[in-house]
Amino acid sequence: MRTVFILFDSLNRHFLECYGSQLFSTPNFKRLAEKSVTFEQHHVGSLPCMPARRDIQTGCLSFMHRSWGPMEPFDQSVFEKLRDAGVYSHLITDHYHYFEEGAGNYHTKYSSYEHFRGQEGDKWQGEAAAPVAEWEARYHADQFDAKSDSLPFHYMANRAHLEQTGQFPSTQCFDAACAFLDKNRNADNWFLQIETFDPHEPFFAPEEHRQKFDSDYDGKIRDWPPYAPYTGQSPENDEMMRNYMALISHCDEQLGRVLDFMDAHDMWQDTMLVVSTDHGFLLGEHEWWAKNKMPCFSEIAHIPLFVHHPDHSECAGERRNALTQTPDLAATFCDAHKVPSLDGATGQSVLPLIADVNAKNHDALIFGYFGGAINLTDGHYTYFRYPENMMDQPLFQYTLMPNHMLHSFSQEELQTAELIDDLELAQGWKVLRLKVQDSPGWYRTHGPGAMVECNTALYDLKADPGQTEPILNAAVEQQLVTVMAHLMRASKAPPEAFERLAIPCGQDT
Repeated sequence: MRTVFILFDSLNRHFLECYGSQLFSTPNFKRLAEKSVTFEQHHVGSLPCMPARRDIQTGCLSFMHRSWGPMEPFDQSVFEKLRDAGVYSHLITDHYHYFEEGAGNYHTKYSSYEHFRGQEGDKWQGEAAAPVAEWEARYHADQFDAKSDSLPFHYMANRAHLEQTGQFPSTQCFDAACAFLDKNRNADNWFLQIETFDPHEPFFAPEEHRQKFDSDYDGKIRDWPPYAPYTGQSPENDEMMRNYMALISHCDEQLGRVLDFMDAHDMWQDTMLVVSTDHGFLLGEHEWWAKNKMPCFSEIAHIPLFVHHPDHSECAGERRNALTQTPDLAATFCDAHKVPSLDGATGQSVLPLIADVNAKNHDALIFGYFGGAINLTDGHYTYFRYPENMMDQPLFQYTLMPNHMLHSFSQEELQTAELIDDLELAQGWKVLRLKVQDSPGWYRTHGPGAMVECNTALYDLKADPGQTEPILNAAVEQQLVTVMAHLMRASKAPPEAFERLAIPCGQDT
């Protein structure tokens, strides 16, 4: 068995033709849907980027225990499991977060890996004497920052070296993917993960794609939306939207290269192909840009998933409505390669859902950011349940890898540490339990200090798929709280996760 797994970042499913978009053509995603089974109810688990990847590797939800951080020593990675079973895994990525302090051991779980440089704030190009005046003349004031430790500084330094399509890190990822496939197409028992940061912001696409989406904007470069309220339609906002569409068009073209290779070498007969994203992105919906700060609306949480399995090629072009989510991918990879499931994993393989249109994995799902709401969907309703006071809630990190996204835990944080041996998620390992502080950077970027509109809300997706009007229904809310408590217990949530949301934590009756 061979598997190709393509992972995009920040891909809003509502921009894909095969999910009903009429904004522009995405012919290769359409081809993909015709060759695979399209999942209609696939959702996120832990958010944002690296927490989602921890879900992918472990098959477990971690957002109730930990913010952005490395894989833990007690985590079992699906790629280690595959390796032990004789399956060779290879990661090709331009996702530079893998190589920062707060995620320094994800890529080491693969048999081998390649990394292409230059996305967003990747510290790639050295500019000790940066042409700051030139940059200021080119870039919009709201995304210009001359400080050498800022993301915009490194983006501007990198972009000067990414002029031709072939220089783009995403293009280089797919170049390397085609080379891997050509070298190994006659081999068996391998897993290839092709992962690109695109279409994550900044929305910088090759010029041939940008030309497809001309706007009336004539100002400085504006391709990096703020994590802030959407201010309404304007030439500037239209420019950012069109840059996002251009970047999806570029992603669509790169996806097509893999589909072409599989066509040319008849790989559909013996290779599984899985395509998804870590989370979506708001582009004006609900009057917001981006993610992290606002509730987990469907544009963020309801994401695309396509699966082709050679044993079920007769299902090509079909769609499935069963609920699935990110941790299910680990179980799916184990299932496809005939490897036993990961210890303690809650994810379930989606392959039985392909074989049986009436099968289901989950009655409901929970998902969210560490320190924020616990969110639930059962396909009919979505329910966002927040702490009563975001700034005053019992909240602890559980870790043996005390690193935030960009730096280690502070001395102040570590002084609160106590060693405990009863964290169920850790499966017998002793771990550090640390009281959350409001000083670390994550706290005000994707933690409690960043989040606004923190109001518990219930939406009826059948009547209101756009989640525009929350409803009041005490009976439904109580039913969903009961389901939420069950799913939290199944995911080994720590006791304070129930306390902070005022949810009973007793066992099921």
